[in-house]
Amino acid sequence: MSIEAGSKLQGKVTGITKFGAFVELPGGKTGLVHISEVADKYVEDINEFVSVGDEVTVKVMKVEDDGKIGLSIRKAVDRPKEDRPKNDRPKGDRRGGSGNKGQRSLSFEEKMSQFMKDSEERLSSLRKQTDSKRGGGSRK
Repeated sequence: MSIEAGSKLQGKVTGITKFGAFVELPGGKTGLVHISEVADKYVEDINEFVSVGDEVTVKVMKVEDDGKIGLSIRKAVDRPKEDRPKNDRPKGDRRGGSGNKGQRSLSFEEKMSQFMKDSEERLSSLRKQTDSKRGGGSRK
């Protein structure tokens, strides 16, 4: 059986690591479901979602030239788009979300300008601290 990206298959979990689960596919080939592809929410411990011996439905995400097969359990489930969680990251995760609710979105140029300004202020402060530790002046 040929395994192609985009196809959905039944498989059996044969091993679990901290970064994902290995799934044996039809034809004896094995693929990896990365921990980020197990569920639609943040997964801290993969053992809470799958166990060795479980039968799972997976979607083939990619097949590498070297034979590695990338799989997804969460994308194998057909659900309407509106049922999918928008942002299920833990509170300390700073990726995504603007954090400035009620304010207009900044353009890339405005964001870059703000970043450069903040960066210059931090560098200036760091230089002052470093100079004061060295004695403040240049030495000959």
